[in-house]
Amino acid sequence: MTPVGSTVEPGAAPADLPWGTRIVAGAFLLSGTLHLAKPPVFAGLIPRRLGAPTPWVITSGIAELVCAGGLITRQRWAPAATAATLTVIWVGNAEMALRLQRNPETPASWRIGGWARLPLQIPLIYWAWRSPTRNVAPSDGAVAGA
Repeated sequence: MTPVGSTVEPGAAPADLPWGTRIVAGAFLLSGTLHLAKPPVFAGLIPRRLGAPTPWVITSGIAELVCAGGLITRQRWAPAATAATLTVIWVGNAEMALRLQRNPETPASWRIGGWARLPLQIPLIYWAWRSPTRNVAPSDGAVAGA
């Protein structure tokens, strides 16, 4: 299945991006930067069975920054890569919600927040998937206009 986002001409400005794409790219720029600046904040999202959380946090931060850049510059790979990244993040958020739920010392507001963030990611995945990409010249050696 390929992303269903529209294609646009090369050189289109970031301001021409749909609001959903801007929201996802902005969230990824912010979150990716925070992943790199403050990895311990995100350590609780990494399932324990994956081992040390810091390498996962750093890698996911880099992935978010790369995806944000890809969305902003309308790279063909960016909608699918961003939707996939958000899906993996969803799994981490589900893991955290379960951990919060199981801990009797967790305040009720944190438990509710842990579960509330899961459905909020659905529009992000949709917007990422629908993000526009650039028209790319044919790579089969054909000359445009010939």
